[in-house]
Amino acid sequence: TSITSAKIQVNGVHLHYQQTGEGSHAVLLLPGMLGSGQTDFGPQLESMNKQLFTVVAWDPRGYGKSIPPSRDFPPDFFERDAKDAVDLMQALRFKKFSLLGWSDGGITALIAAARYPKLIHKLVVWGANASVTQEDVRIYNGIRDVSKWSEKVKKPLEELYGHKYFAETCEAWVDGISRFAENSDGNICQQLLPDIKCPTFIIHGEKDPLVPQAHAEYIHKHIKGSRLLLMPEGKHNLHLRFAKDFNREVENFLR
Repeated sequence: TSITSAKIQVNGVHLHYQQTGEGSHAVLLLPGMLGSGQTDFGPQLESMNKQLFTVVAWDPRGYGKSIPPSRDFPPDFFERDAKDAVDLMQALRFKKFSLLGWSDGGITALIAAARYPKLIHKLVVWGANASVTQEDVRIYNGIRDVSKWSEKVKKPLEELYGHKYFAETCEAWVDGISRFAENSDGNICQQLLPDIKCPTFIIHGEKDPLVPQAHAEYIHKHIKGSRLLLMPEGKHNLHLRFAKDFNREVENFLR
């Protein structure tokens, strides 16, 4: 089946999404910082089982083709994304659905699963964190200047946004997420984890340079009955680099 693209109005903004498959199990893919369905989830949109799943990949407001508005990072930006994501799926007439969240999208997915337990069937997160430490802030500042990024990672984002928007939004993101370090325990959504009742699968790359493994272990420990899979060679983009293994593991969990 082909991949369709469209926009739909949700919470006063026009959100862009891609959709494929005709399965009865609806799945929403939530991208990472500066991400979009197109840049973050090619192998999932192309290769996930189209008979079993209906796969939707969205661009959060200010990202991808969900511009305008320009992206900003108020203190509640993860909460806002979580509401947008859930309301998007409801606007598309999915009564219940699973969430697959990468990086920032993983944080958004954790919040959505805790806040809207009746709507979420299953949850998969990778490269996510529920708090921000001083060590994390140091790592984030290491990626603040996009001119130092590898050409491979930088190119699709420059093509999508143009250099100026890409560079400025990355800086704004670093400032926005670093602010959580000022909270007690650097909290983003730690207090919500025990409210997640759906089956949860946490995947983490042992070589992830952006998110230390302790974050995955913390999430696993605080979501009752969750499962943790460590991928020894996985980095932050393990779902792209090891797409076949990742898709297989996730599909088995979602079945």
